[in-house]
Amino acid sequence: MTKILKDQDLVGSVLIVVAIDALETAFLARAGNRLISPPRHHVSFPDRGDLVFTVGGVLGEKPLAGFRVYETFCGAEHSQIVAVWSADNAKLKGIVLGERLGNLRTGAIGGVGHLSAPDARTVGIVGSGAQARSQLAAAAAVRKLDRARVYSRDEKNRAAFAAEMQQALGIEVEPAGSASEAVDGADIVICATTSRMPVIHARDLKPGVHVNTVGPKTRAGYELGLDIADVAAVIATDSPEQTRAYALPFFLAGSGNEHRMADLADIIAGKAAGRGSPGDTTLFCSVGLAGTEVVVASAILDML
Repeated sequence: MTKILKDQDLVGSVLIVVAIDALETAFLARAGNRLISPPRHHVSFPDRGDLVFTVGGVLGEKPLAGFRVYETFCGAEHSQIVAVWSADNAKLKGIVLGERLGNLRTGAIGGVGHLSAPDARTVGIVGSGAQARSQLAAAAAVRKLDRARVYSRDEKNRAAFAAEMQQALGIEVEPAGSASEAVDGADIVICATTSRMPVIHARDLKPGVHVNTVGPKTRAGYELGLDIADVAAVIATDSPEQTRAYALPFFLAGSGNEHRMADLADIIAGKAAGRGSPGDTTLFCSVGLAGTEVVVASAILDML
């Protein structure tokens, strides 16, 4: 019988660790040309929205293949479907329904993509939604954090985020009164907003900070000041192909910095330089590497 998992099945702090481990393997596979990860594909339904497909998998001793599909239709609730096959025997390993897997996958990519200093202890977060939660959980899984500060426009949301994540992670998490206050002096900055205007700039950040920005950012709207890329010694992304595939140009296009973006897989595999010194500012642009949701789903299906 094919295993079917839903959001309520994907609970517990161990899952982010499982996802990070699975993605480290996936990025090494990518560096070795064994990850299948084409850009996402949109199918439009006029006046309604899109169905968006990402297809991919891993080649090798235990090959995987699968897809994810999600919609952008108008409505209060959204969901996703991820299906995973064992590519060597055509067995459908399982199906995962809901949004939790996508949040875990994106958070885990942020964890794998941490170019932060090994002794990073403090985090500043702008945004208080599901992505901000999974990004902070991933940061806590790869660094020994002491405290975090969070800002979002809704005071109740940031207070709820602080209370929930403090209990979940066992570190001090406090709400901040502004974005600049949240990131002031932070070793790691997580920006997970829907803002179409910059909410932080280079002047708000200390030298040596690592910055994660999450989601599609185009020249039509982006959450980070372009001066952050200007001062970054290293700029990385999980999918250079995806940054070139957006209908509108990626937010760094034309800035002179888009050509400096390294593939995270190459950094992990030692083919490209990562952080060189404690004073280096680093920037990771997480855009969603196709195929990785299949790898994470497979690892979770194996565990559960």
